[in-house]
Amino acid sequence: MRFLMLTAALLLATAAHAAPQLDRADDNEMMVVDKSLMGQLHHVRQTMVDRTSDLVVTAIGFLGVPYRRGGNTAETGFDCSGFVRAMYNQTVGHLLPRRAEEQAAATQKIDRNELKPGDLVFFNTMRRAFSHVGIYVGEGKFIHSPKPGAQVRVEDMSGSYWQRRFSGARRVVSSQDDLIKTSGD
Repeated sequence: MRFLMLTAALLLATAAHAAPQLDRADDNEMMVVDKSLMGQLHHVRQTMVDRTSDLVVTAIGFLGVPYRRGGNTAETGFDCSGFVRAMYNQTVGHLLPRRAEEQAAATQKIDRNELKPGDLVFFNTMRRAFSHVGIYVGEGKFIHSPKPGAQVRVEDMSGSYWQRRFSGARRVVSSQDDLIKTSGD
């Protein structure tokens, strides 16, 4: 988001310095253009925040659904990647690949300190990286469908089990995010 705001500020500053002496009508026109650009940036930001909030709220609504290997619905139960896939499909309309390692490959790598609610967190639970996935909900916690005999639940990533097995964080990039990156480059 800082990148978008910086880009907008640079565009506005460039436009202000590039126009040599504008009369009042041109000044008014520039203000309308500036407000329009800022309005569009605010709308994109708000849409992203709303979608992320919806994703986390929807995921929380599935607490207690039992784990089922290969499961991808609340009726049949979820495995870890089936849960993540269902949440993104239902709330954002983004269909992720089926397996955890495929989801890692199809998403953008981010640093752990960049995590935001809705990002994906991956763990090595089967002696291979990206063998388990969950959805980051904020404050160092994630929601996931952990293992046979368990249910969808929220866990703290700072627990020793999860800290030792953390294998990366990823961000799902939608087509709107791609558009933002391209226009900001």
